Amino acid sequence: MNHRQITYLIFGAALIFALIFDLGLLSKKGAVVTLRKALVQTVFWVVLALGFGVFIFVYDGQQKALEYLSAYLMEWSLSIDNIFVFILIFSFLNIHEKFFGRVLLVGILLAILFRIIFITAGIELVSRFSWLLYIFGAILIYTGLTMFFTKNEEETDLEKNRVYRFLKRFLPLVPEDGNGKLTIHRNGKKYYTTIFVVIILLATTDIVFALDSIPAVFGITQDRLIIYTSNIFAVLGLRSLFFLLRGAVDKFRFLQKGIASVLVFVGLKMTSELIHVKVPTLVSLIFILVCIGGSILISMIWDKKHHPH
Repeated sequence: MNHRQITYLIFGAALIFALIFDLGLLSKKGAVVTLRKALVQTVFWVVLALGFGVFIFVYDGQQKALEYLSAYLMEWSLSIDNIFVFILIFSFLNIHEKFFGRVLLVGILLAILFRIIFITAGIELVSRFSWLLYIFGAILIYTGLTMFFTKNEEETDLEKNRVYRFLKRFLPLVPEDGNGKLTIHRNGKKYYTTIFVVIILLATTDIVFALDSIPAVFGITQDRLIIYTSNIFAVLGLRSLFFLLRGAVDKFRFLQKGIASVLVFVGLKMTSELIHVKVPTLVSLIFILVCIGGSILISMIWDKKHHPH
């Protein structure tokens, strides 16, 4: 067994332990997740992800550890944007709070499966056609600029969501949760509940976000291990982040600007290699920290100034 296989084995073992701990000890079926518990779970997933970064530092060196940390922080910050859409989906479908935890878990596990597929395909394509990185970079610059100049007030209209419209058209849906079941039977006919719909919307929504985040991580590293692990750790932390941030959607007014700046920076970093300019990974890490941390800090100051308690 070589070094990389051992690293994958340790990563897999850490994930199994973490899921058992998170689901078995910190979560109970049907239980409402309090803010305190959400904070504990969020800290748990972040510490675990950073701990794996320390493992990479010890066994793969400083450069790989910096790449992992940069990729994880970028994916983690992009995942916060996911949360706001998740909140809209739950509100739109009137999902009862006691089902949030299990629904998020299934949706996130599906999202991880799709991300693994996309990452694998992306790695193969980039290894065969390296010029794709420049196209990814251009897409990120366009996406980042569009996001930067989009007003926060422009909310997602889920009635126009293509996946939701497809489900309404081709599946018999009922506007109820079926007490947590995916389907219910009435008069001998099977109907799909809002629980089923929300799981599909969560998974497909993450696919849309992955179209930005996965190309972005290629701007940090092309190391297969780092791309897989940083993405999976960031996505697994989504569930606890949801419970932590769902009451504070309006308090991160400028976070979108910070995320957009990161996307533009990574896009420029990728395209700059056309003129043989290579941005050090440490510079990327500092830029990501400044943009995300700065946008959160400015948002908190703005909220405190305009909404004094």
